[in-house]
Amino acid sequence: MPIEKERHVLVVFPHPDDEAFGVSGTISTYIQMGVPVTYACLTLGEMGRNLGMPPFATRETLPDIRKNELKAACEAMGLEDLRMMGLRDKTVEFEDDEKMVKLVTDLIEETDPSLIITFYPGYSVHPDHEATARAVVRAVRRIPEADRPKLYAVAFANETAADLGEPDIVHDVEDMLPRKINTLNAHASQTVWMMKEMEKQLAEGNPEAVERFTKEKFYQYPWHNDFEKSF
Repeated sequence: MPIEKERHVLVVFPHPDDEAFGVSGTISTYIQMGVPVTYACLTLGEMGRNLGMPPFATRETLPDIRKNELKAACEAMGLEDLRMMGLRDKTVEFEDDEKMVKLVTDLIEETDPSLIITFYPGYSVHPDHEATARAVVRAVRRIPEADRPKLYAVAFANETAADLGEPDIVHDVEDMLPRKINTLNAHASQTVWMMKEMEKQLAEGNPEAVERFTKEKFYQYPWHNDFEKSF
């Protein structure tokens, strides 16, 4: 479906590279359209499992490497408004709930987005992903319904399709494929092990690879059927 022009887009994810896999084509498209995009990355991903292949990072150097990779990824997308929020990787789930809601609320009040992109609570697997998603939903839920920005959520748990059905929004980002590949390659410490094979599959026209890289899928958060009110 066509990507609608927005007033301002706020992207909130916990780790460098979270944006690369699922939304870098969408971000690049908005930027090309002249839509301001703010990317709030909560941590530096300093506890990431991968250290490159062959390894070129250590536990001591990984935080700076991932910080620089994140900057390079944003440059590949054309994104200028990057916010590194300074939380610690793999501890976002232990942050105070109100602190997390205030962090998101402050971003919303500053940027006044018409669209927010984050993970879908309950369907994003990693504890940091889930904590980020909960904070965003809680913050937006407190905004009067008539004033709420749209909330697009990325979901990829095994039970997603069975529970949520097909995605509500599918963005065709084939025109942004070079930027998406460059964004993924910028996160080399985490992606170098997969990108050579994936780029080969794309070049060969492998249907699964083409679908994965050119279609970015989102669920519009269902405030009318907000089954997450219990958290």
